[in-house]
Formats: sequence, structure tokens, C-alpha cells
Amino acid sequence: MGDTQDWAAGPGAAERARSVLAAAWSCRVTADGAREEYVGAHSVTEDGGVLLDVPEDGALLAAALCAPRGEPSAVLEFADVAPVPVRQRIRARLWLAGWFAPADDGSLLLRPTRAVLRQPSGAVLVDLDEFAAARPDPLALAEARLLTHLADAHPDAVERLTRLVRPESLHAATRVTPLAVDRHGLTLRVERTRSHGDVRLTFHTPADDVTQLTERMHALLAQASAAACPRALQRQRAEGDR
Repeated sequence: MGDTQDWAAGPGAAERARSVLAAAWSCRVTADGAREEYVGAHSVTEDGGVLLDVPEDGALLAAALCAPRGEPSAVLEFADVAPVPVRQRIRARLWLAGWFAPADDGSLLLRPTRAVLRQPSGAVLVDLDEFAAARPDPLALAEARLLTHLADAHPDAVERLTRLVRPESLHAATRVTPLAVDRHGLTLRVERTRSHGDVRLTFHTPADDVTQLTERMHALLAQASAAACPRALQRQRAEGDR
């Protein structure tokens, strides 16, 4: 069982939803009684519409062409999966309900009429105007590469970052892994034998690209090194009193 994740000082629901949509590689589509899985087949318009490239003999295209007014209702589901192996890897799910219509290039275009984002903290109905106007987090497409590199190549840095976490949040921890990163901060997954919790380390200012993210991470590591100094002094004093 996991603890509630703290997304304080993080992206709003509309930005988070657009980030999930931008980074997702696959989607599950339910329309007119048909349910299909598509991998690498969708793209996103500027205002959050979803273009889906479907086979000519697929059930969805037939539904779009044969339904009244040519616009069958549909629900698209996208999953946000942590790029590093952790317990409960689904970080969020996004559901878009709307109407499919054939696009000029032969694909299907879904215009959302309802957007629901579910995170560990609960589900929220995303305002459609905010969803259309929002932009994905600037690190969304690079996040998987950044997190796997941090976890695989710099476990020492992850260990140092735990010095910024309250001791009670690390109680009985068996492993700490980077779970998510966005322009506002880094989230660590603290795993225990039978449970887990997530801790967010907030950047001093948002990072708008990978170069700025590198600077923000260095700042966090510097804070971690400074936070370790009092503990080292306490150990030295304790040893001197023996």
C-alpha cells in the first residue's frame, strides 16, 4: 500500500494531463462497443486533440464512417508509467472522452469533451479550456532518459539527495529511487518492505530545459552536502565525548 504522493509546488492538473498525453506511447480506445490497443499510433494537436492513425480495416474507422453524423462517442485512456522499475509503476492515468471524426489524412481526430486525470492523490476533472491552453512540461519527453540515467549511473547522487528528506520519511526504507522529474522538482520513491511513499524535492526556480535542470540538480546536491555537515559534526562530537 502506498502513501499519498505530494505534488506540492508541482504542475497543475491541466499541465500534468498534457504531459501524460505528450509522453504516452500507447493508448487504449473504446468506441461504439469496440475496444482496441494502439502503440505509437497517435499524435497531439496544439489544442489537445488526438489524431489516431488506424488501419483501414479496423473497427474504429468503420465506427467513425458508419455512425450517425459520422461522430461516434469514444474514450481514450493513457497511462503514465515510471521509467524506472518500482512498485506500482503507474504514476497517473488520463481519460479523454469525446467524438471521433475522420481527418483529412485518413486518421481519426478526437476532440475531447471531458478529461479526467487520476493520480495517487485522487481523480480530478480537468477544465477543458485549461487543457486546450496548457502545454506539456518542457522535460516530459526527456524525463525517461533523465531518470534512468540518474538511477543507473548516479546512485551515489540519489543517496546524497536523501539527506534532504525528513528522517521519519526514510524510516524502515529498503530502497530510494528517482520516480519523476518535471520543471518544478524531483520526486523520490521511498520503498519499504510492505509499503512505499513518495517525497518531492522542489527546485528553487522552475527548469525550462535540460541545461537548467542540470543546474537545479547541482543546487539540490549542494544543499544535500551542506545538510550533511551538521550530522558529521554531531558524530565527531559524539566520538570525542567517549
